[in-house]
Amino acid sequence: QLQLVESGGGLVQPGGSLRLSCAASGFTLDYYTIGWFRQTPGKEREGVSCITPSGDSTNYADSVKGRFTISRDNAKKTVYLQMNRLKPEDTGIYYCSKCSVPFRRCGLTSSEYDYWGQGTQVTVSS
Repeated sequence: QLQLVESGGGLVQPGGSLRLSCAASGFTLDYYTIGWFRQTPGKEREGVSCITPSGDSTNYADSVKGRFTISRDNAKKTVYLQMNRLKPEDTGIYYCSKCSVPFRRCGLTSSEYDYWGQGTQVTVSS
């Protein structure tokens, strides 16, 4: 069975940091681009970052460039999102997902992805 399980969210003050983890099972992780997305009620799901199967290329939304870093450890079957200098507008439910096509360099559009984790809540507030 294919599973993606997010963890690492929580409540943090502005300027703080969190590291999110996405644990994958049931598929060959190193075949797939993995993306991180976030959702706030009343807004479109926003692509935050994505990383190609081998980790040789990454993309970031303009709003998080210079603050967030995506990485992967295929041996551990885990993808990470390091979030630094957090802002209140970073608040949301963060999801990881796999690109639907193996070896495709998927971007930050949610329709490119098929399976989603349950999400982890990130709240940035003082």
